Parts: sequence; C-alpha cells; structure tokens
Amino acid sequence: MSDFVLERKKSRVFRELNTIITVMAREITLFFKSIGMVIMCFSFPIIMMGMIGGTLMQNMADGLGFEFGEFMLVGMLVNMLFIVTTMGLTSLVDDHHIDFNQEMLVSPVSRYSLVIGKILGSGFAAIMSMAGTLIVGLFMGIALPINKLLLILALSPLICLSGGALAMIIIGLIKNKRTANLAVMLITMPQMFLSGVIIPINNSSGVLLILSRLMPMTYCLDLVRAVVYAGSPEYSSVVMFNPTINFAAIVVLTTLCLIIGTFFFAQSEKNR
Repeated sequence: MSDFVLERKKSRVFRELNTIITVMAREITLFFKSIGMVIMCFSFPIIMMGMIGGTLMQNMADGLGFEFGEFMLVGMLVNMLFIVTTMGLTSLVDDHHIDFNQEMLVSPVSRYSLVIGKILGSGFAAIMSMAGTLIVGLFMGIALPINKLLLILALSPLICLSGGALAMIIIGLIKNKRTANLAVMLITMPQMFLSGVIIPINNSSGVLLILSRLMPMTYCLDLVRAVVYAGSPEYSSVVMFNPTINFAAIVVLTTLCLIIGTFFFAQSEKNR
C-alpha cells in the first residue's frame, strides 16, 4: 500500500514538473517568434542603463565610497529581470481572450504549476535583457567577473519568480491589455527608485523607508549585491541586510504574492 502511495506521489511530482517545463517552453517559443520582443529586450537596456544610468554616473558618482558603475550595473541587472518578467506576464490577458487560460486550468494539474511555468518562461526574456544590459555595461567600461555573473544567473529564477508573483496579483484583477501594461509599470518603476537600483537607500526614512521594505526588489537586489561584493571593503557600504534575511524575505513575499495572485487569476477565469 505504501509503495502504491509513493508511486502516485512520484507520478504527481513528475506531472507537475512536466507542466512547468511545457508552459515555460511555450513562452520561450513565443519569445523567439516575436521579433518586437527580441528587439525590446536588447534595446530597453540602452535606455535604462545607457541613458539613465550614464547620466547619473557622470553627475553623482563622486564621494560615495564605492564604485558607482558596478553598483549601478548590479542594480540594472536585477531591475531588468523584474521589469521584463512582469511585462511578459501581461500576455496572460491575451490568453484570457482566446480562452487559452481556461483550457490550461481545466487540465488535471496544479494551477501553481501553470503560473510558475508562465513566470519562468517570461523570465527567459528577462535573462536576454540581462545579457543586453551586460553588453551596454561593457561599452560604458563596466564589467563583472565571470564567477559573479554565474552566481547572479543562478539567482535569476528566484528573482523572476519574485517579480512575476507580484505581477500576478495585477493580472488576476485586470483583463484589459492596455490597463494591465500600465498597472504593471506602476508596480515596477517605483521599485526601481525605492529599492536602490541606481540610488543608494541606506539613509531612507519615514514613508520612503516603509515602502522600500515592502518591495520584493529591495531584498532581491540586496541579496545579489551581497553575492557580488562578498569579501570586498565596500560590502558594508553597499549591502543592507544579512543574505539569510534577504533570502527569507524573498521566499515569504514571493509565496504570499503567488498564493494571492494565483487565486485572483483562477477566480477571474472561473467567473467568466
């Protein structure tokens, strides 16, 4: 009897993993079929890193106590993962109108597997944007060691899940593509400034302090910077929290957002 139960559990696990991989593969295929999306993933970093970052690097890099270029590059890498993942999830609105979401939800798999597969698939485009950011950084004379880049790449699925889970709350409530795009930008752009992507937030106070502590990107970014600056003299000036605290905060916030967002998403499809 116990062997039978064990086999059923294994079968369920494999089925859920297969679902995640299948949905993720669909999103990656759609990415390569969309020339506009490919162009955006490599042009967006030029605006974010080249123009905004370049202006700040030329005007406020002095007297910080650390290399601003590297600080900004790490921030922009995390920012790209967040923004592009959340933007990719707005395609769920299109899937809603062609009834693809309902076809997925009636299948005998967990709705969480469907959502996680969607987020990780959108995260592939985000990783492409991260590559574009690194290229722009090289033209600006900013680079990271290959071992640090590999560690950031290893953390990228967690960061994409965090950003995607937050966006799912919006997607679950809004079924208009234009409104969804605007709403997603409204939850990602403030994080760019309040989480310390390009401006240090060590001395934030009051409302700005509270908002920064509520934003998932704050902990994702601080965790990545802890990895990049580990063992360096600048560590205490750049990293705010212990990596364990960052990781725990990311897991808690991601889990909460994923549960709430998936519930809203499933309910919106059920109540059509």
